[in-house]
Amino acid sequence: MAEPTGFLPYVALGGGLAFAAVVQPGPLQAFLLSRSATDGWRRTLPAALSPLLSDGPIAFVSLFVLAQVPPRAQHLLRAAGGVLLLYLAWTSFRSLRAVVGAPEPDPGAAPKTLLQAAIVNLLNPNPYLSWALVLGPAAISAWRESPARAIALLVTFYGVMVLGLATFIVLASSARRLPPRAQRTVAQTAAGVLAALGAWMLVAGLWSLAST
Repeated sequence: MAEPTGFLPYVALGGGLAFAAVVQPGPLQAFLLSRSATDGWRRTLPAALSPLLSDGPIAFVSLFVLAQVPPRAQHLLRAAGGVLLLYLAWTSFRSLRAVVGAPEPDPGAAPKTLLQAAIVNLLNPNPYLSWALVLGPAAISAWRESPARAIALLVTFYGVMVLGLATFIVLASSARRLPPRAQRTVAQTAAGVLAALGAWMLVAGLWSLAST
């Protein structure tokens, strides 16, 4: 089979992987939906940069460490992510009364949301799987052909990822323009999704841990 030539195959691959990651429901999307519905898009928008903070360690762990650690460590990571999501769901439920119908929050707290989103992504198993099984091998293959092609792959991937998450945040924040009761329903739903995902990750991690 002939090797792909030029930058286009890697640009298409990076953009396609990023688009799939953005539209696929997961812990990060649930967290961004929750924060956008309660805090507004201006305060939540910096969280679109969270993959740039979290994926450096994720890439390193996936390529050099994760393949060598025992399965029990992977299960513990999933359980830890579940605990974090349950905590975030609990804080979202607690903030409902203060947020619904309240004025736009102080944008000075945006770095906290960015850090929380980065931690959610860091404890989410999906980026590890993506890097270990798809993005990592593709980047290595592209680098062997030409470092510029590997750079094009990663720049496209994270560019589309950040823009896609930013669009998601802006669209989700429209919930603030709904009546207070509808705002509360949206915020409760988002917090409930966080709680459900957290419970699933915790139970799955502990169940797998007990089975090993």
